[in-house]
Amino acid sequence: MDASIIVCTYNRADSLRDTLHALQSQVSSPECQWEVVVVDNNSKDHTRQVVEEFRARWPLLRYEFEAQQGLSHARNLGIRAARGEVLLFTDDDVLPESDWLKTTLAGMQEYQADACGGYIAPIWETPPPAWLTERFYGFLAVRADRSDDYPIVTSSQAPFGANMAIKRAVFDKVGLFDTSRGRKGNVLASGEDGEMFQRILAADLKAVFLGKSRVHHKVEAFRLTKGYFRRWRFQTSRNIAQSLGMEGGRRMFNIPLYVFPQFLRAIARMLWGYMTLPRDEAFNREIIVFHFLGLMQGLYRAR
Repeated sequence: MDASIIVCTYNRADSLRDTLHALQSQVSSPECQWEVVVVDNNSKDHTRQVVEEFRARWPLLRYEFEAQQGLSHARNLGIRAARGEVLLFTDDDVLPESDWLKTTLAGMQEYQADACGGYIAPIWETPPPAWLTERFYGFLAVRADRSDDYPIVTSSQAPFGANMAIKRAVFDKVGLFDTSRGRKGNVLASGEDGEMFQRILAADLKAVFLGKSRVHHKVEAFRLTKGYFRRWRFQTSRNIAQSLGMEGGRRMFNIPLYVFPQFLRAIARMLWGYMTLPRDEAFNREIIVFHFLGLMQGLYRAR
């Protein structure tokens, strides 16, 4: 098997249907053997029914069930179940372009890459508000700032799970996704993709960004609110703090003492920003405050 497309899903049956329609329309070379593996991460809706409807007329599709809640758990099951040499990852709210599979495999072969990411364009359910500029697109798993090919050399350039591919042999060398990170049910969190690419780069493996490997990511209206961004930053920072901890000797409630003045300075910068700066910069400073709040709660929980 040349490639496996892994789609992890949780309670998004109707959106998953759109994703499967897009994957069914993939154009590939006749000699390319590929499959789609849907990993149901303990959904309570009609996800399995949707997959079975497609399976009845699409033998390339397989269904797996992961009862352990968490995107990283689901991805790891998908990796173990997949039979392809290259594993492509996308999400249940994403519509890959018809040449996505072909372009991704060709790009990895051209650059002799072990892993790659690609272009992620937004599909806005409603127009984004004025404060939501491109600086916040990462919160929405949108990556549309560049459309060229370039090497990925730092974890800050790591692709998002909506559009990435990794050779199976890479997981044998660096291990699977960190199950202490990533989204769990309705709890927003991230960091598992960046941490995986940290290990890939540390192992001297080659990663590239492919500008012509393109998908379209649905961005629902409820995600275009400041409340969503605050929750995402808070829960993600909490998750990372619980997973990694933080250096520092003198502590209060397991929080290094030097964090407290940093937190107070962040509050002051936020207040000054709302009085003097453009709306996107002012809100970015508020997001930093929520990072500290999540960080401190995560450290407190891990005490």
